[in-house]
Amino acid sequence: MRMFFLLITALLTLPANAALNVFACEPEWGALAKELGGNDVTVYTATTAMQDPHHIQARPSLIAKMRQADLVVCTGAELEIGWLPVLLTESGNSKVQPGQTGNFEAARYVSMMEVPARLDRSEGDVHAAGNPHIQTDPRVIARVAGPMAKVMAQLDSARASDYTKREQVFQTRWAQSIKSWEAKAVPLKGVPVAVQHDAFPYLENWLGLKRVAVLEPKPGVEPSVSYLATVLEKLKSNPAKMVIRAAYQPDRSSVWLAERAGVRAVALPFTVGGDAEAGDLYGLYDDTVNRLLAALK
Repeated sequence: MRMFFLLITALLTLPANAALNVFACEPEWGALAKELGGNDVTVYTATTAMQDPHHIQARPSLIAKMRQADLVVCTGAELEIGWLPVLLTESGNSKVQPGQTGNFEAARYVSMMEVPARLDRSEGDVHAAGNPHIQTDPRVIARVAGPMAKVMAQLDSARASDYTKREQVFQTRWAQSIKSWEAKAVPLKGVPVAVQHDAFPYLENWLGLKRVAVLEPKPGVEPSVSYLATVLEKLKSNPAKMVIRAAYQPDRSSVWLAERAGVRAVALPFTVGGDAEAGDLYGLYDDTVNRLLAALK
């Protein structure tokens, strides 16, 4: 009887029954990991859509989750520079350290925008590798999905074909969705917009939006009322149709400017979970396009 019990216990604990533990730095990568991993992965997302991903506290609970991870999926490009290195070091998890298969940075697979010609920290929150807010363009998600699925297959070789199949299914549906979003968003092409934070160059590039003003005097620096007044003055000669901000950002600046410029202030979900409609990746871009179109009316 004891031998039978030990045999059953061994069978139940075989690697084939174990999920791949994924630590996702941001909600968009957690959502993509679920799309590609299905029931073969357990995903923990370290941040929410209502948090600024630049500024996260390296809490003991996050270190504990990092210690359990088989795969860490983050944006990279220094977006998490203030907290991710601490989690990696304190976790002592050799599988997910930089350079290991279990350490995945999405930005490595993207043509980065706004790469500075020179790095001067006096200019504000400037990233040497370029603007890290890559998730606002769904075409980026498609580019990242293939490499992410490949890494999952390497780490969980027993189910490698399953990750490949799920990625193929996802890419087919995703391509169809992108076509639908682009067709719907045609009226947005060339529309001038002001942005509260320089967080939308990939969205602007995708939909053809024309950025005419940034409310922050420097990236990450809260604008004063006097600075907003100078932006408002500039908009008189080069007006915007709307003022855009991410859902996690306070609305004081964008509402102040929008009211005085006579345009709409628009809060975009920015990532999965940014509002009730953005519950998954598909909802994220559905809602983003819908909110932008609504602001034109």
